[in-house]
Amino acid sequence: MKYRFLFLCAAIIFSNPVLAAGPDIPLKDFAGKTRNVNEYVGQGKWTVITVWAHDCHICNQEIHHMVFFHDAHKNKDAVVLGVTVDGWTKRKLAKGFMEEHGLNFVNLIAEPEQSVLMKFGGGPFFGTPTYYVYAPDGELMAKNVGPVAQEDIEKFIAENEVPTSPESRK
Repeated sequence: MKYRFLFLCAAIIFSNPVLAAGPDIPLKDFAGKTRNVNEYVGQGKWTVITVWAHDCHICNQEIHHMVFFHDAHKNKDAVVLGVTVDGWTKRKLAKGFMEEHGLNFVNLIAEPEQSVLMKFGGGPFFGTPTYYVYAPDGELMAKNVGPVAQEDIEKFIAENEVPTSPESRK
């Protein structure tokens, strides 16, 4: 099956010399500790945030692409951050999903509220899976609702490499 990576939002800003910070979204990890999405985004690597739910049929079929992508890139140029919208009360079901699919990247827990999910950028949240792609400086580059294959994200990153120093953006 061939997937197309359709971007509902692309925000590329080359003229801003100030590095963008990742989105300020406090979420809990599976131990109950509050973490912030900006701890993972804008840290010098591309960051793909995959928003999933344990009972999402497409998520169950497609999440392996993010596992493979993370394995291939985590020590080089990109990482994956998972965010489940199962909420704190369903964290055991979400943990089962993570174990079943061998999720090897950090996963945080979001409550399934539009107000929280809109903070990722790119407009309203429509459902799972949703992918947000952030440049190494933390700038939101794309949002996609629906399945995405590893090679689609790799192609997007290759086509959208941006200079990392402010001087080279001018």
